[in-house]
Amino acid sequence: MAAFTLFHVVLSLIGIATGFVIIAGMLTSNRMNGVTAIFLTFTTLTSATGFLLPVHHFMPSHAIGILSLIVLAFAIYARYPRHLAGSWRWIYVATAIIAQYFNTFVGIVQAFEKIPFLHSLAPTQSEPPFAITQGVVLLLFIVVGIVSAKKFHPQPNVPMAT
Repeated sequence: MAAFTLFHVVLSLIGIATGFVIIAGMLTSNRMNGVTAIFLTFTTLTSATGFLLPVHHFMPSHAIGILSLIVLAFAIYARYPRHLAGSWRWIYVATAIIAQYFNTFVGIVQAFEKIPFLHSLAPTQSEPPFAITQGVVLLLFIVVGIVSAKKFHPQPNVPMAT
């Protein structure tokens, strides 16, 4: 099971890293087609594999995983079948950023559980350092989401001539 947990963590870290790259792309109206595909794939795999980790009851991370899979379905639909047309552009931006937030949120939870220094600051995750960190991250994602929705107006994909 340790190998599977490591696999899940690697998927998550790749999803988080590529998520920040595509957000930077949104802020510059860059589609970042390849990185976007990696982000959506790895973030979906992260959410799905989270259900396979050994636990004995439903946990908050399962609720986040379910919500993440729902918003990822909208992001994938908006990005690929709908090609970011019309309102699907901002729906894609919102759902991709929400999925990235969920992945980051869980990453922060895990950091406070596993990193000794952070754990000592908030051993039960009900202490102010944890709440402040999560609050600041949420506010940053809201601001970045609003700015991204305003700035992300990429050129349409033009089919290559055959």
